[in-house]
Formats: sequence, C-alpha cells, structure tokens
Amino acid sequence: MITKEDAMRAVSTLLNYIEGDNTREGLVDTPKRVVQSFDEIYSGYKMDASEVLSSTFNGEDYDGIVLLRDIEFHSTCEHHLQPFKGRAHVAYIPTERIVGLSKLARIVELHARRLQNQERITKGVADDLEEHLQPLGSAVIVEAAHGCMQCRGVKKQNAVMTTSAMRGVFFDKSEARSELMQLIQSPPL
Repeated sequence: MITKEDAMRAVSTLLNYIEGDNTREGLVDTPKRVVQSFDEIYSGYKMDASEVLSSTFNGEDYDGIVLLRDIEFHSTCEHHLQPFKGRAHVAYIPTERIVGLSKLARIVELHARRLQNQERITKGVADDLEEHLQPLGSAVIVEAAHGCMQCRGVKKQNAVMTTSAMRGVFFDKSEARSELMQLIQSPPL
C-alpha cells in the first residue's frame, strides 16, 4: 500500500523534474500541500452512491420532472491530469420515492472527485439514479471546459464539451426530453 510519505516523495520527484531544485523556500512544503489537496480533490473514491442516495422520502404521488440544474463541479482529466470544470443538469421522474435535493449535487461530486473523463461522469450519475431510485426516467447533461484543451494541445479557450445520458421516458419519449430541455433553458432566478 502506498503511504502519504510515498506520495509526498513522488511529488518531490516531479518538482525536481519541473524545476530542478525542490529545496527552495516556496517548494519545501509543496509535497505535503499537494497530497493534502489530493485527499480533497479525489475524495470521490471514498464516497459510495448507495449511501448518497439511500435517504429517500415519500414522493406523495408526484409524477413530474425533478431537475437540479447548474450544479457546478471540478474534476481532473485522467489522460493529462489537467483540471476540467463545468456544470451538470440532473433530472429524474420519481415513481414512489424522491431523494433530498442536496443528494443530486452530491452524486455529481462523487463522480467528479475522481480521475475522470466527462463521458464517465455523465453515465455514472445516470446509472446511479437508475439503480438507487428506479425512476420512470433519468437524464444527465454535463457541460465542461477542459484544461487539456485550453493550456496545451490545440489551446482552444472557449470550447465547451456537452455530454448527455437519457434513460427511461427521457430516452423513449421526445415530449419528456423537450420538456426537460425547456426547463434547463429557462432563465436563472
């Protein structure tokens, strides 16, 4: 098992590679700070979807769309270890049970706080909603700007990637998809 000390030595090696001298004042404690930040940035590995979505409530026969939109998130591209950030729109149509509002944001965080690609975040959130809520349908739309596109490679500053996962009635019924898209595009409060 790799320890925090092992991880700090690895960061120190990277600092030596980048700068050639990891002993100057500004870098002395950087390995410790980086490893501490990793504990927070990658905390999604310590989270479990069944725990996040386990607390449900009586839906009281509500059968409309439940949508939490504009959930901001930050993640890290697994290919270049560059950050990407954006917003997610998460929706479902309940059957008997509803989930607390914050749980929809937490399930996005669970997936975003891992080494990722955007497609996996989108699919993972939709899969978790399906598995744990058994809704009539679920939909996840993620929009993000990727550091690996902005600061290296093609260097496109304004490119935004959009991914979606539509399940159940959102996949089968164009009317449900249309209503969802209208709700997402409604003006902010």
